[in-house]
Amino acid sequence: MKIHRYVLNLEWTGNRGEGTRTLSGYGREHRISAGAKPPINGSSDPSFRGDPTCWNPEELLVASIAACHKLWYLGLCAEAGVIVQGYTDQPEGLMVEEAGGAGQFESVTLRPCVTIAAGSDPELAVALHDKAHAMCFIARSVNFPIRNLPTVRTG
Repeated sequence: MKIHRYVLNLEWTGNRGEGTRTLSGYGREHRISAGAKPPINGSSDPSFRGDPTCWNPEELLVASIAACHKLWYLGLCAEAGVIVQGYTDQPEGLMVEEAGGAGQFESVTLRPCVTIAAGSDPELAVALHDKAHAMCFIARSVNFPIRNLPTVRTG
């Protein structure tokens, strides 16, 4: 068994001069960084007084699930002899906010659209989505359902 560690820096950049003196007086902006990688400018969702030009944690969670699935899927296809020529997805997360302000994700739906080379097995290409889901580190770590609605085309 291997242990992988992910260490990031998160810096709140939304202090408008008075800190958190009032609920509406501070920005929700932050910067996420790690080593020499480009920083990610984040904020809360605009529904929660966030900057709509920045990534919010909910979007990043959905993006992480979709990216993890894609990475596993491409690797599994390469091992199985399915030649993927194109891959797009339009993932969607559903989060429910309760009356008191707390909430949780109810589900995430992935909609990968995969183009495979002529001669690749389309049934295997579809089936490998299930295996990718079962292997995805992020999908295995969350407590809500993730649905896969793949489309496979031969290019």
